[in-house]
Amino acid sequence: MMVMWKWIKGRELIVRQMMRSDAPAAERHPVTVIGRAAKVPNKYVPLHDYLANRYADSVVLTFGQMEDLLGCALPDSARVENEWWTSTDRGSDKSSCSDAWILAGRTARPNLLARTVAFERRAEPLRGSRSAK
Repeated sequence: MMVMWKWIKGRELIVRQMMRSDAPAAERHPVTVIGRAAKVPNKYVPLHDYLANRYADSVVLTFGQMEDLLGCALPDSARVENEWWTSTDRGSDKSSCSDAWILAGRTARPNLLARTVAFERRAEPLRGSRSAK
């Protein structure tokens, strides 16, 4: 029991340090993607950075793990709507969240019953890359 308590307190300390080091001047974190420039909201930058820096083609995170990364709870709609994870509608509030994984080169596949999301690396060829002749 004490080990779990120390782990929880350690996670809280890490989240607090991440929030202090966040640049307050910028509301969004710029990310460059082939063919377009887009921005990830500061709230979702830790998730974006985590997914962008994983070598695995598939990363599965529980809702709790994502909340630890973000330092706050996921919205209620994320827990009950598949569309919250899969929507790419640029005009909605959902798109700003989905930019975190889309700009990291991933797609989200939620399992709401298990309270997990599988982030799969997109298998799109890079534009301008050299192909075998």
